[in-house]
Amino acid sequence: MLNPEQLRLIVITDERLAAPRSLVDVVRAAVEAGAPAIQLRAKDATARETAELGHRLRDVTTRANALLFVNDRFDVALAIDADGVHVGPDDIPVAALRRIAPPGFLIGTSTDEPGEATRLVSEGADYIGCGTVYPTSTKVDAGQTIGLNGLQTVVDAVEVPVVGIGGVDEHGAREIAEHTTAAGVAAIGAVMRTTDPGRAVSAMLRPFEQRH
Repeated sequence: MLNPEQLRLIVITDERLAAPRSLVDVVRAAVEAGAPAIQLRAKDATARETAELGHRLRDVTTRANALLFVNDRFDVALAIDADGVHVGPDDIPVAALRRIAPPGFLIGTSTDEPGEATRLVSEGADYIGCGTVYPTSTKVDAGQTIGLNGLQTVVDAVEVPVVGIGGVDEHGAREIAEHTTAAGVAAIGAVMRTTDPGRAVSAMLRPFEQRH
């Protein structure tokens, strides 16, 4: 069973934003600061390249007892023994993945529609990534922003953890923690771009840790 605390922060990777630093070094700093989950997102990489990077990240996350998800690529997730996969509307359907996924394998997916979220959970989704909460420049097909109210409507619709995504920085993480009951947030630029990823991770985790 997925513990919602394991999704307080999902750090999504982006090699271009991390450069000139090694992506592995940035991820290591993030998990050492307490990031409970990493999502390997490598849209322009081949399956082989993604798997090679994934093996290196798997070593880092295993040492830190953090979850590792692979974006889109179920095959790569299995090949590197990741904890799960995160799929979107253009990927293999959740129901099909659940039929072939090994026991304990986690499936996350994305929607900002409460009805769609309910359907996806019924098909086997373990968590929902919901957004775009705030304007973002790191995802070109992010769509309209839904704000805190839109996020909360999805949280209310399902019993699995919901994670706010899209333009989330330290301020956004605090707003989401204080004004919604979302399990956590996902962030790309706020961690990948910064010169101190560990500090950024700590700042985004703090408001969720302070919830009563």
